[in-house]
Amino acid sequence: MNRLIIQQAGPGVTVQDKGRTGYIALGLSRGGAADRLALAEGAALLRQPVGAAIEMAGFGGRFSVVEPCRIALTGAPMRASLDGVPLVWNASHLMPAGSVLDIGGASKGVYGYLTLGGGLATDPVLGGQGAHLTAGLGRALAAGDELTLSDDKGDETGLTLTPQSRWDGGTLRVLPSLQTDLYSQEERARFEASTLTRDTRGNRMGIRLMPEGEGFGLKVGQKILSEIITPGDIQIPGDGAPYILMAECQTTGGYPRIGTVIPADMPKVAQCPPGAKLRFRFVDRQEALGAEMGYRKHLAGLSRAAQPLVRDPADITNLLSYTLISGVTAGEELS
Repeated sequence: MNRLIIQQAGPGVTVQDKGRTGYIALGLSRGGAADRLALAEGAALLRQPVGAAIEMAGFGGRFSVVEPCRIALTGAPMRASLDGVPLVWNASHLMPAGSVLDIGGASKGVYGYLTLGGGLATDPVLGGQGAHLTAGLGRALAAGDELTLSDDKGDETGLTLTPQSRWDGGTLRVLPSLQTDLYSQEERARFEASTLTRDTRGNRMGIRLMPEGEGFGLKVGQKILSEIITPGDIQIPGDGAPYILMAECQTTGGYPRIGTVIPADMPKVAQCPPGAKLRFRFVDRQEALGAEMGYRKHLAGLSRAAQPLVRDPADITNLLSYTLISGVTAGEELS
């Protein structure tokens, strides 16, 4: 069987999938890819079901394969080359046997993804293939590791997708949470009107945000009975600096939550780099459900949205509008 050989890996390179469900009561959060949209984009570019891929936090590594392999590169754009030849990001490519794939640092965003044709054949643990570092399931990949690949039923490469822009922060839609009413109407309005900066402190458990001025800590009710929490919850500890919980967050917590980022906006949270600006807007249940329906529809249409990197002229309806030849020639240059 084919194998992916890790020749070099950045400190945040792990195997990730859609995560594990059904274990919150046992103290294990879902985990899985930080940017689940990028995971789905990689699968769409290879015309295969969403499975496990290589997640790269900020920096990739050097990889090779024993046999020819299809690959897709999605998520935060990173410098990539195959045997020294630059590769287009957000696209699928053929990786010949013995060739070397180099993936460098992210030019924007945080998490990049390398998806392999056929997927990874690693044994699942508790129903998932992904590493959950907080829970001690799996570990980061390192030089010398080899991952077995499943048989690839597909053969199409050279496809590309235009990704949803999510690399520079922006506005996040938020649902009220169990402690939202502990904050006065004025404080919630101030929260919505504030621009917060993504701090350098952040990982797969959560990211810290720095307020412009005074924080959002409660004067009363700062300590609450520990209860279930979920990715997207915005916890505010005593210093008033909000934390947005991510895929590997704990399953219970005792800090108040001013709100919860809706799932459709979590890819934007995951790809928000240090120094980027974020704002929040409270929405009602109807708007949140509408956003979720739109997000799922977008995921379902990714395969249809993939287009050839090199377009067939016969498929370009406005071919005559392109400037195919420029300049003037007398026709005597070769005489």
